[in-house]
This record gives sequence, C-alpha cells and structure tokens, in this order.
Amino acid sequence: MVFAAPGEALTRAEELLGADPSPLHASVAHQVIGIWQRDFGDTRRALAHLRRARDLAARAESAEREADVLATLGVALVHAGRTRAGLEAFERGVARGSGHTRARVLYRRAYVWWVLGRHGEALEDVRRAIPVLRQVDDVIWTARALTLRATVHLALGSVERAEADFTAAEALWDTTGQEHDKADAVESRGLAAFRSGDVPAALRLLDEAAERYAKLGTPTFMLTIRRCEVLMAAGLATEALAEADAAVAALDGIGGQSTRKAELLLVAARAARLAGEPQTSLARAAVAVRLFAGQRRTWYETHARLVLLEARVATGRGSGRLVADAAAVAERLAAFGAPAAPEASLLAGRIALDLGWTADAERHLAVAARSRHGGPPLARMTGWAAQALRARAAGSARGVLEACRRGLDVLDDHRMTLGASELRARATAQGAELAALAQRASLVSGGPRRLLGWSERWRATVLSAPPTRPPADPVLLTAMTAFRELAARAEEARSDGGRPAPALEREQRRLEREIRSRTLHMRGEAPDDGDRFDVRRLLRRLGDDVRLVELAVLDGRVQVLLCGQGRVRRFEAGLLADAEAEAEHVQAGLRRLAHPGAEARLPLVEAAGARLQHLLLGPAAAHLGSGPVVVVPPGRLHRVPWALLPALRDRVLSVSPSASSWLRARDTSPPPGGRQVLVRGPGLATGGAEITELVQRYGALPGPGTGAVRGGAAGGGSRLGVGDGGVPASAVGEGSAFVAAGPVPGGGPTVLEEDAARVPRVLRELDGAALAHIAAHGTFRADSPLFSSLRMADGPLIVHDFERLDRSPYRIILPCCDTARFASVGADELLGLVTALLPLGTAGVVACTAPVNDAAAVPLMLALHKGLDAGLSLAEALRDARASLPDDAVHQATGWAFTAFGAA
Repeated sequence: MVFAAPGEALTRAEELLGADPSPLHASVAHQVIGIWQRDFGDTRRALAHLRRARDLAARAESAEREADVLATLGVALVHAGRTRAGLEAFERGVARGSGHTRARVLYRRAYVWWVLGRHGEALEDVRRAIPVLRQVDDVIWTARALTLRATVHLALGSVERAEADFTAAEALWDTTGQEHDKADAVESRGLAAFRSGDVPAALRLLDEAAERYAKLGTPTFMLTIRRCEVLMAAGLATEALAEADAAVAALDGIGGQSTRKAELLLVAARAARLAGEPQTSLARAAVAVRLFAGQRRTWYETHARLVLLEARVATGRGSGRLVADAAAVAERLAAFGAPAAPEASLLAGRIALDLGWTADAERHLAVAARSRHGGPPLARMTGWAAQALRARAAGSARGVLEACRRGLDVLDDHRMTLGASELRARATAQGAELAALAQRASLVSGGPRRLLGWSERWRATVLSAPPTRPPADPVLLTAMTAFRELAARAEEARSDGGRPAPALEREQRRLEREIRSRTLHMRGEAPDDGDRFDVRRLLRRLGDDVRLVELAVLDGRVQVLLCGQGRVRRFEAGLLADAEAEAEHVQAGLRRLAHPGAEARLPLVEAAGARLQHLLLGPAAAHLGSGPVVVVPPGRLHRVPWALLPALRDRVLSVSPSASSWLRARDTSPPPGGRQVLVRGPGLATGGAEITELVQRYGALPGPGTGAVRGGAAGGGSRLGVGDGGVPASAVGEGSAFVAAGPVPGGGPTVLEEDAARVPRVLRELDGAALAHIAAHGTFRADSPLFSSLRMADGPLIVHDFERLDRSPYRIILPCCDTARFASVGADELLGLVTALLPLGTAGVVACTAPVNDAAAVPLMLALHKGLDAGLSLAEALRDARASLPDDAVHQATGWAFTAFGAA
C-alpha cells in the first residue's frame, strides 16, 4: 500500500503502532513509515524507523521479516550516501532470506547496483530474482523487476530489450491496483521513447506520469531528472537548468536522498553548459563529482567528470592535462558500456586539435567517429562531428563537407519528428558546429557559390516546412480559451488604475505552461527531403535587376554574398559583435524619435545607419546596382532597420529569413477572389483614423450583427492567419456577428471591430484572404515568443492560434510596434509573429522593428495601401510610402522602422 496509496499507508502504520502491536506487526509498521520517509520525506528519520523495524524483526525471530527489512534499510543507506553500510545490509539480507523473500531482496539489491551504476551486477541479481518471483505468481514484484531490468538495458543503450521488458511489465501492472508503479511504468516508457529518439512522445509520457504522481502526492525527483534530459535534447537547456535547480532546493528542504541530489546536480551541470553558462556548470559538476565519489558511484562520477571537463574547456582552459583527463574518462565510460563514451573521445580530440597535437587528435576522433553509424540521432551526430574534424585535420575539404552533409541529414530527419515549431527551431543548435565547419571548408574549397549553398543549408530551416497542425485536442482548445479570458481580465485589471492582479497572472502563467506543454507533445510528419536549395535557380529568378544580399558569419566576421546578374560575389564586412552593438544604438535612437522633441537625434541616428552599412555591407554597398534588393540577414541581426542604411534608403527593399524562403514566397500564388480583411482591436490611441480612411476608400461592407462600420487605429498591431477548415467549428465564437467567409459583393473588404473582433471570428475571416490589415496592440514575449500576441476584443491572439490554420493570408500588414521582433534560437532560427506566418502561405508581410509614433504611422499606412491599389508589391509600395512622408524626424523614423518581409 505504501506505493499504491502512500498517504493512507502512513496513516494506517501510525495507527497500528498506537495499538500496542506485536513485534512482528510493529516491524511492518516501522518499515512502512521508513519507506515513506525514505522516498517522500527525511532520510534520517527513515533510517531510524528502519533500524527499529530490523530490531523488532529480530525480536520476533522471523528471519524472512528481518531479511526483508534489511533490504529496505540497504536501499535507504545507499540513498543517504552510505554505500558500504548499505551493501553490508544486503549481504545480511540475502543470507537471512530464502525463496520468495530472497528474490525480493535480490531485486532491491539489483536496484541499488543500478543506482551505483554497476549494471553488470544489477542484471545478474535481477536475472536470479525474476524466475522465482514468476514461479510464486508475485505479479507486483515481477513487474518491478522487469521495469528495473529494462531501465538497466536503457543505461547500456539496449533500447529494444528495454522496450520488450517495459511492455511486459506494463501488461502486469494493468492487472493490479498499484497506482504508483503504474505511474512509474508510464515514466519508464517516456524514458524509452527518449532513448529511441522520439522527443515528443517522451515529453508526453513524462507529463502523463507527472499528473499521475501528483494525484498520489508523490515527489518526482527522478522524473525531474529524466524530464531535464529530454528538455536538453530538445534544445531547452535553460528550462532544464531551472527545473533541476528548483528540485535540488526542494530536496534540501525535506532532507531528501543524497543520491538524488547528486544526480540532479549532474543534470544541472549539463544544462548549464548547454545554456552557455560554463561557470555555473563548473560549480554544479564539481559538487556532483564529490558526492558521487563519496557514494562510491563510479559510473555517475565518471559522467560528472566529463561535464566538468567540458565546462573547463568552455571557459577556455584547454591544455595537455585536459586531453589526458578526457581520454581517461572516455576509456572508463567505454569500459562501463556507457553511450556517452563517444562524447568524451570527441572532447579529447577537439582539445588535442586546438593544441596542434594532430596524431593524438586523430586517435581520439577515430574512436568517437564510430558512433556515426548507429544509435539515436544525437549520438550519430557526435560521430559525424568527429569525422568532420578528422577530415579537417587531414586537410580534406571534401571529407569535411561530406561528413557535415551526412550529420545535418541526420539532424534534419530528427527535426522533422518534432511537431512543434519551437522544438524544431531549438533543435538546430545541435547542428551549429557542423554548419560552421562546412561553411569554412566551402569558403576555402568552393568559393562564394558553395559558401552560399552551405549558408542556406542551415539557415531558417524551421521555415522550410509548415509546422504540424495541432490536433483537435479538447483540453488544448479549452486551455487556450481560458488563457485568453484570463489574459483579458488581467489586462483590464492593470489598465483600471494600474492595479496588479497576481492571482489572475499566476493562473495565466499556469495555462501558458499547459498550452506549451501540450504543443510540445506534437509529433512531426514523416521526414521529407523537400526542395534542396539550388544556386542556379536563385540566380535565374533574380535576373539582371534584383540583387539578393545574404550575410553569413564566419569566425565572428560578416561575409557578404551578393547574388545577381548570374553570379555570386563575396565581400568581407565588419565584426558581427560590432554590428549588433550598433543596431542596439539605432533601436534606442528610433525609440526616442518616436516622440516629438527629439529632432536633434536624427543626425545621430543617420550617422549610426552609415556605420551599420559599413559593418554589414562593407564594399558590397557599391555594387548593389539600381534595382530592388533582398537582404537575408543572420538571426542575430533581425532588429536592424535596413531602410536606414544609406545604400538601401531609397530602394525597393525586402528582407527574408533565407534565400530559400524568398524563392518560396516568389512562387506562392495569391488566393482567388482577392478578399481583403480589416481588423481593429480595442484600446487604440489614434481613434482609428487609418482604418476609417481605408473603409471609405474600399467601400467596406459590414457583416451581419456588427453594427455600423467603424475605424481602427494605426498604433496597434496586426496579424492574421488563414486556411479552409483551419479553425474547427467548435472553436468559432458564439453569436452571429462574424462576416461569412468568401468574397464580399462589390469587392469591398470585410471589417471586424468591437465585439466582432474576437479571436475565433478573426481567424475565420482571415482564412484565405488575399490582404489582411490588422490594427491592434502587439506584445512581444522574449521569454516565450510563441505567446507573442495581438490584442483582440476577447483577449490575445497568439502565435499558437495562427498555427491552427492551414494557410495564412497572402499579404499581411501589421502596423503596430515591435511586430517584427523575434527571438533568435537554435543555430540561426527566429521565433515570432512574422516567422510563424511565412511557412503557412504568407508571401509578404509589412511589420515594424521598433516602437513608432501612432499618428505618424497613419499616413504611412494610407500611402502603402495606395501603392498596393496601383498594383505594386509590398516592398515597392513601402518604398513609395516612405518617400511621401513629411521630412520631419518623427515621420522619417516611422518610415525606417517598417520593413517588408518576403516577396509579395
């Protein structure tokens, strides 16, 4: 009962002790309390109860009872870090017990061997226990033993054997009422899914296990360790670090198991290293090494030493001693049969290469490269990275490119198993080293064309295919509706005298976590090679007039690849770090210029634009010709207002995340019917001047139930998505105020405002539109970019909403501040409002990279629509709209802040 219903078991045991039981029964009660304290409470109290249970069993002269208690005591001692005493208790338990009892003792000793990382001994003890447990038809303990054996197999990399044992164990659990063990079985399947490379399934199963444990009131420290491992593999290292640190604090707070604390510190050290915090990683790993050594857990100690070495290298401490230490760690891990052994060999090879020890590097890298032929995707990538470094050391550019190609193909296949666009984007970080190696090799061996090809190979890959459509999950839909309502109430409370609403905000954050969690569970479509980037095709589409400027970064310096007139030329510009710093200065200047009275800053901003041009374009600025220009920047330069650069200021200018994305936008056809949608959100500052004018110009037709057509405003943001059938009927708002989808008679736009501008109705109307203009307050969430939003009448319209649509509008105008802000994640990926639309069928977006003056945005938007009416593209219309503005500082800054993305 202590596992099936721990709280009830504890109460029953305490009641039994209060009834003056016999020594035999009192021994059982103290053992139950000891187990509860060991797993859910204070280890010191657990040891006291278990020693009392052992003494009472001896008084009762029951050898079987004494053997059973000694096994439980042995587990508690090992978890307390007293390994020698724990193993001695098991020796006495095995000697005292017989038959069925001895099999249970052997199972628990096998568990302890697993905790200690001594997998051979664990398999031997569980091999001896299972036949006896089966013979006496002990279903519960047989299922536990099978689960343990599967877990040991996973630690040794034997996924198929593990899955067979997990399946057999789960079938047995289904015949019992052991709810804790059933939750453990779900957790174990999650671990197996992770080891086989299925990250979405692993997250789903671990979350299900967490829900089961929560119902039982069970602490979940082991689950946290496993979840953190999956989060790190998914590129969510910062979250893993936060979860691990929080678990350590909670464990310390209850005086919990020393063994679990060491494991959590190891996970935290790995997460900190992956999150770019090497000093934090050093601190966590050093403590973990000391704890594991004191606990005599050599397997874990060796893994912790690997992380410690990686953190030291990350702090720039490469030395001959580190080569030797990494090689020794690799040998020990290989002797254990640990899947991490190739990582240690790769580390030793990397350090040796940096020191110029070519022969030593080759030896270690050759060992690491063996993992490229089998195992989970990330293990194979380790092997291909080692192979690429071997080729580089041998001076074989062809070998480097082949290894990088094969490694990135592995990661491509892995990414496509991930349904969530966030996971796809973050997973690309695993390929950053291979992409950089390939770019360097292509620059040496193949010139600008090959460098362009490899720059495209790993740029904005998350945009190469539409995200997996979220399932018709009633729980997810309910959570999104509740989130929207709570967010609207919290915003109302904040705007009503600025009163904070902590309870609403806490619940809003909880719902955000639930939505995100369920979204991360989505599995991607089957891997698809798609269209490979073809430089010749790009040059044909550019023709003689258009120039495409792709910026690649090699060793911190910007390389400008100028494409057009049938050729690709390379120019070297400035340092990326200097360009980023200058871009931040420009952003600060534009923010100041959004307010009247800052005219004196205009020359400073213009001078900063000239410096940015030198850093980003260098000598290429003199070779842009006179035609349109497409800029393809790296993710870290996404906030540059490109129209501010002198060479680009008066041009037809568009920006694209990649050349491939630009080609897809060029090939995207507008939907039939030319339907236009105008949306106005609540609380806008300018009173809707821009929408009012557009309504009068287009002759809009109100939808049934909307009342008189009223204007929107420029100060807000706009956003939209489309897709026939994209929004299920159950998600459409109540009432009849939405305008029926389809062309409006007379060609006028659909207008949604006031109560009609609710999220379900807005999505329904934007579905399949040719042009959408949404004026609404926009919010960018740097902490969680897919919760960036546009404010509608019923709350925020978030990126997750758009991803439910089949196809977003062909052209979108987002006139609010900061709609073109993104989070740069992974290798070179961007997450935000605009990038969510591009894979869904949008060919062109106009959005804002900085705060703007609301009133000044109105004439810009009107002039933009005037150009579109005349048949211009978004980029052409935006160029002409800028030129039509007054030449004062506020209007000039407003024009520079807007950018045309795509090719429509």
